[in-house]
Amino acid sequence: MHTPAKHAPDIAPGMIRLLATSAGLIVANLYYAQTLVGPISAATGLSPEAAGLIVTLTQVGYALGLLFIVPLGDLLENRKLVFSALLATAAALATAAFSTNAWMFLVASLGIGLGSVAAQILVPFAAHLSHEATRGQAVGKVVSGLLLGIMLARPAASLIADHASWHAVFGGAAVAVFVLAFVLRAKLPQRVPVHSLSYGRLIGSLWHLLATTPVLRRRAAYHAGLFGSFSLFWTVTPLMLEGPQFHLSQTGIAIFALVGMAGAVASPVAGRLADAGHTLMATAAALVLGIVGFALPLYQPESRTLALGILVAASIVLDMAVAANLVLGQRAIFALGAEVRSRLNGIYFALFFAGGALGSAAGAWVYAHHGWHATLLAGMAFPAAALLVWFGELAGRRATTGATAS
Repeated sequence: MHTPAKHAPDIAPGMIRLLATSAGLIVANLYYAQTLVGPISAATGLSPEAAGLIVTLTQVGYALGLLFIVPLGDLLENRKLVFSALLATAAALATAAFSTNAWMFLVASLGIGLGSVAAQILVPFAAHLSHEATRGQAVGKVVSGLLLGIMLARPAASLIADHASWHAVFGGAAVAVFVLAFVLRAKLPQRVPVHSLSYGRLIGSLWHLLATTPVLRRRAAYHAGLFGSFSLFWTVTPLMLEGPQFHLSQTGIAIFALVGMAGAVASPVAGRLADAGHTLMATAAALVLGIVGFALPLYQPESRTLALGILVAASIVLDMAVAANLVLGQRAIFALGAEVRSRLNGIYFALFFAGGALGSAAGAWVYAHHGWHATLLAGMAFPAAALLVWFGELAGRRATTGATAS
């Protein structure tokens, strides 16, 4: 098992770059469809009310994979697991590329989500290969790559679709993931877990871990709120941008999405704050930023340029909040023990991706029935609910401190 001893060298910069790049390429598969909801639904015959399923089913597949595939990282040799998952992802992407009807594309979307959990087998590699003192920074750098993949996926998909077609987006992704599978098989170190549990007992232990790990429950609640708002924003905003107020092309939407990449700078900063012991207050800041990201566009000026600028600022603020809070959460749960790291990471991502699926589905429905203003209020409610959970943690800490002092 590759858990470094204190005297062992820390994770190599080249390995961090490989893990970060790979995580970004893999997780991007979940987001290509977000800015292409309009053309995909038109080509496959999905109604506006059902268009959210394009994003939602990918996230549902990802959540299922996090619960039933990622825990295998505590049982099976990790490199082979990643290789198999990526081959399956490439097949699902190819199916999406050749889809001619809604059912075919939606089934492929579910498969893309299931296989792309390979990214969450890779992220714990950074923790396994790092020293405790630098674990937050290492995880933060890998998560930065993952978030850049998320943020680049949307503009890349829009640009390719504008100059070729949405079919080319998924076909190109299938080739890229197929090649990546063989690169990682050649470059990753072997990691054989020490567990001898059966698969049934391994999956059965997930509920026990959730029930007995309050840190996991809190971190999942915080990020479910933020990721729900994030998914809502990026499901609905492209529809708003191509609508009558802005009339942006897919290339225009791509440029808009590119600006959101600025939010990824929050990841390494959050990692350093976590390593320094400031996780609680950094979490509050991330949740407040999530609320601000939806409060800003509530002001809707007459000027089209100013309105677009406000939306750009909102996207950066929201992406910063999500980037920072993701690192804070993973740093906290990775400190709980190497022997359960894959399962904890799987539960964590499954729970907050459930929030993401709810956010994208709710966003499409609210936007279709009640418009943009109501959608912004719905988006704001997600991090606001998470902030209430945070106040509960703060009160509990103060009560514990007071009892200790007395």
